[in-house]
Formats: sequence, C-alpha cells, structure tokens
Amino acid sequence: MTNWIKIRGIVKQGYGVASGKSKDPRFPHGTIAMQKPFFKERGFELDNYFSGTINISIAPHQYQIKKAKHTFRNLKWASEVPAEDFSFFDCRILLNIGKLLDGFIYYPHPETKPEHFQTPDTLEIITSFIGDLQYGDELMIEIDSEQIYLYN
Repeated sequence: MTNWIKIRGIVKQGYGVASGKSKDPRFPHGTIAMQKPFFKERGFELDNYFSGTINISIAPHQYQIKKAKHTFRNLKWASEVPAEDFSFFDCRILLNIGKLLDGFIYYPHPETKPEHFQTPDTLEIITSFIGDLQYGDELMIEIDSEQIYLYN
C-alpha cells in the first residue's frame, strides 16, 4: 500500500547532463538515455519516461531515504565514469490541469557519484515529458512516505 504525502516544490535549473542539454561530449544524449538500457537489463524499464530529470527544490524541507522501490549497485553504465549506485522511489506530480503523472525520484548515491551533486533539498524526478514547464514553476509532488522521509 502506498502512503502518499504531498509537498510543494519549485522547479530549478539542474546541470543539464541527465537530458543532454549540457552538451557534455561524454554524454551526448544525456546520462539518463545512456543508463536506461542498463536499468532495463536488470528488470526496471524507464522507456515510457522522458530521458532527463526535473530538479525540484522542496526547501525548507529535506529528505532522507527509508526504503527504495529499486536499487542498483555498482552499475557501470559509461566508460568515462566509475560504477555507481542508483535508487528509485515512487512519486507523482499533480499538474494544474488536475492530471497526475507517475514518476520516480532518481537518486544516484552521492558516495558513488563522481560529479554533479545536488543540494539536500533537491529531488530529481523522472516522469513523462511536460512541455510547458519553466524554472520557478511550483509543482505539487506526492511521495510515498514508506520510501522517503521528509523533514525541516
């Protein structure tokens, strides 16, 4: 059973490496597009989701991991970077038009991540493409309280 809790967040600019916007030659189509086949190989398919993340600040709140829906350890997804650990957590985004989009909080474990670190109040969310999303937009997010703990 999912225990959804709601929290407001603000869309903020990220590094652009997940989607490929950064033009980093190591990740020409973005890190998510490169990682998807490795997750799929392990039984977790993200093909129906946009190959990028929405960075959302939930400040003044922060979060702590309780129990991930999926965790992948020692995933070597690119020759240019060391193997990393990744976890995913259920979430949903409530759009202003009343539509709910399913998604996942994407969490590359900081202890294995070589660069592009996030602040403790930033959630990286993988979901369907949202065409008119702008930096500074407010979003309502639903998080499974069994998987993630929110605090001030």
